Amino acid sequence: MSAMLYEPITIRGTEFRNRIAMSPMCMHSADSHGHVSDFHLVHYGARALGGAGLVMLETNSVLPNGPIGPGDLGIWDDDHVEGLSRLAGAIQRFGARAGVQIGHAGRQLGIDSATPVAPSALPFAPGSRVPEALTAEGIKDVVEAFRKAAVRAKAAGFDVIEVHAAHGYLLHEFLSPISNRRTDEYGGSHENRYRFVREVIDAVRGEWDGPLFVRISSTDYSEGGNTPADHVVFGRWMKEQGVDLIDASSGGIAPVKVDSYPSYQVPAAELIRREVGIRTGAVGLIESGRQAEEILRNGRADIVLVGREMLKDPFWARTAADELRTPIAPPQQYTRYGSAWQRSQPPLPAAPLAATTA
Repeated sequence: MSAMLYEPITIRGTEFRNRIAMSPMCMHSADSHGHVSDFHLVHYGARALGGAGLVMLETNSVLPNGPIGPGDLGIWDDDHVEGLSRLAGAIQRFGARAGVQIGHAGRQLGIDSATPVAPSALPFAPGSRVPEALTAEGIKDVVEAFRKAAVRAKAAGFDVIEVHAAHGYLLHEFLSPISNRRTDEYGGSHENRYRFVREVIDAVRGEWDGPLFVRISSTDYSEGGNTPADHVVFGRWMKEQGVDLIDASSGGIAPVKVDSYPSYQVPAAELIRREVGIRTGAVGLIESGRQAEEILRNGRADIVLVGREMLKDPFWARTAADELRTPIAPPQQYTRYGSAWQRSQPPLPAAPLAATTA
């Protein structure tokens, strides 16, 4: 029996060579204006060469006041497109699909040069900066920024867009009753707390006809916060809006210690997949090929997103294949015929990258 982990999967007409994705992880290696650096080309290109089916970039901030930390990538300006295009092309050249995660840090803004914003003027933790509550006009501006980010992602040639609505950042802050104390149409009920996310998804989907993922925090790990059952409600609305896959992570809305262990977030992906009837991605301490195969074989998720293990081993996809005794072809350059194959390929594009100063 062949390993399901290496079966292709097609989402909205886009085929992925296997069901392994590199999870988005901030590298804080862009220049001071959010441009791609040489590090990104090597870092993400190596995981594509290593055999992943999807390489998902770290969060690209949709506005200058939205980076999670210094050196985060940006997608708020047309000037970002050139570097992102070269990066997407490098990933695709080595056989993977290129994904871009777009988001806004909200009250967890990680730079000092801007004022954090949030649904309500509540700090993340005692001693944290108090954010400004977004006005109705401010909400419209952020929605428009997400729309423009989708336009730029399309221009850059990405295969997948993931909207970041997790980990205590702006969209998650609207979804969670812990951070959202609004009394207008954006606060209170599930429908109202979802309204901002709904508007963002509609804006993105209006510009983007490819695979659309949403990353969620399935549980807030805090009394009064969201649980996986709440995300069954949100997930049904996401499916109606044309979201193709829910990437089920957790936490981040409050400074609580999470008891993490292998596959600890998988039950949420399984629940949402079963109750909503939507594809899900499993993430969180997925360490081995056998573990990933179990998740897929038992119908708990449709893809697995590997983070820390892929940082340690860019060729994790091939390491897991060896463990599962599933032969996959090595990169042509690594075979004895690699030199002849390479001579037959077109040269890499010579477009310059922005200098790294961060």
